[in-house]
Amino acid sequence: MLRPSGRLRLRSAADQPSPACRTGAGRCTGKGLLDRADQGSRSPDVSPGLYRAAFDAAPVGLAVLAPDGRTIRAANPCLCRWLGYEPGALDGRPAAEVLEREARGVEAGIRRWLRADGSVIDLRLTLAQEAGAERVAVVELVDADDLVRAEQNRDALTAAGLGEWRWDLTTGQMAFSRRAAQILGYAPGRSVTWAAMRDRIDPADSERIRANVSDAIAHRHAYEFQTRFRRATDDAEIWIGARGQTLLSEDGTPTGVVGVVQDITTRVEARVALAEREERLRVATTVANLGIFEWHVLDDRATWENERMFALFGRRPEEGSIGKSTFLKEILHPEDRPAFRQAIARALREDAILHATARIRRHDDGTWRTIDMAGKFERDGAGGLPRRLIGVVADVTDRHLSEERRSLLIRELHHRVKNTLATVQAIVGSTARTATSIDSFHEAFVGRIKSLAHTHSVLTEATWQTASLRDLLASELMPYAESETETAPDRRIVLDGPPVDLPSDIAVPIGMAIHELTTNAAKYGALSTGRGRVAITWGLEAGALHLDWQESGGPVVAPPTRQGFGSRLLQRVLTTQVQARITTEYPPEGFHLTLAAPLPARNPALNPLA
Repeated sequence: MLRPSGRLRLRSAADQPSPACRTGAGRCTGKGLLDRADQGSRSPDVSPGLYRAAFDAAPVGLAVLAPDGRTIRAANPCLCRWLGYEPGALDGRPAAEVLEREARGVEAGIRRWLRADGSVIDLRLTLAQEAGAERVAVVELVDADDLVRAEQNRDALTAAGLGEWRWDLTTGQMAFSRRAAQILGYAPGRSVTWAAMRDRIDPADSERIRANVSDAIAHRHAYEFQTRFRRATDDAEIWIGARGQTLLSEDGTPTGVVGVVQDITTRVEARVALAEREERLRVATTVANLGIFEWHVLDDRATWENERMFALFGRRPEEGSIGKSTFLKEILHPEDRPAFRQAIARALREDAILHATARIRRHDDGTWRTIDMAGKFERDGAGGLPRRLIGVVADVTDRHLSEERRSLLIRELHHRVKNTLATVQAIVGSTARTATSIDSFHEAFVGRIKSLAHTHSVLTEATWQTASLRDLLASELMPYAESETETAPDRRIVLDGPPVDLPSDIAVPIGMAIHELTTNAAKYGALSTGRGRVAITWGLEAGALHLDWQESGGPVVAPPTRQGFGSRLLQRVLTTQVQARITTEYPPEGFHLTLAAPLPARNPALNPLA
């Protein structure tokens, strides 16, 4: 051991540090110097000057400390240069002048050293000593990687659940830190080969991981993977996440892989549970026909979460979603934009749920649909700026139409009840004025009420939409029909015309007119004899019904001498309510009537089943 006495300054011709010292290259633990110093103290063949030369020319920093470690007895030129001092300037100085927080003595490890200009430098310090003798300190430069591998950082890795590992590509041996060994169920250190460890990886992931690792080694880049793993100690299945980086030799040949491993079982289980909840939500919203969306306020970007959202707006997923500006300017109905903007402003101002109903134009077919939107703004903390809007959208077009139909049907029902009561009142008055006795009044009145009831029955069976003209005619005339077989043409009643559904607005008056014509034919016209015949033909032309009623084979016909109820019905009701043009003729061979009535447009809102 070198034992300088007093203020010993070891000098040699090598006052300038070697290139290795100047660049920080080379690593030395100081053990060789100390061993040779011990040998030199026992062997007279080794010159003490040789040790001084080695001390001065060492490519690492060397310092001889007092036994208590508080004083630097001697420092070699390399250490002086690293700290910004002239050679020998540190000899005899307190260690606390060059080491932070070292008032109680020098300790081993990566320390912060104070340079002459007041700056700091990280250097690794290794101590060796003999009892009662000076302490020899070996000081080395520390690169960034060594600096973060400090013991405190290892504690941080352990606290984060990360374990370090190393894989020797030559031997296939795996080495684990204590934490990595604990995660995987192996003993710390070199305890298992990669081949044995690979058997515990989920077979479904094994080939994928092998290809991933092989590609990373071949192309010299980092890799990472997640997989299920059977822990070696108890065969319990866990999820691990591993990351690695290839180690290369001086000639660039891969020699090994280093990395970290982490137990991510809890994270994966939470992720799976979240995915299951999201799937349940997605199924629920799909069943409920709800679209889910997110609108990011700052960049006006929307995310549509399910297929229903795209279907509502008539867009394909590859076409992407739309932001607020496009929605308001191009999709939303112009009349609904002010109310929609007010709903958004109110939700922001009051931090409330956004509720809005509006019409949108579908992208694919251009049709207008009515939607209900509900959502909630997320903010950056209490009272902060809105960050995004999360909500759902429902197509309520059919519901709105149903509500409109219901309101319209109620109004229409009131209107038709009033019309029906007015018709009954007219039937009573007219029948009473033309009846010659109570019996004749009863017969005529009951027949007309039954005709009115039948027409209403046909209408209600068609949900108050339409009544078949052929059904109205057949209901009144078939009691007078005669045919040899069910399929043979009838000899007395001829019905010839295309299918025509009469809207409810004209079905009632036309149905009552058919009843009156049939009643007159049975009492006075063609149906009053066994040889009489009635032929009704009809057709549609330019949106109007054209009907022709021709009687033949009955008694000789003459124009009536007075106007009865049927005539008044034909002239007043059909002309006033139906805007029909009526022509009646009374040639001797049989009564003849023509009718031309415009068909009103069908109102789909009156169909409660639509």
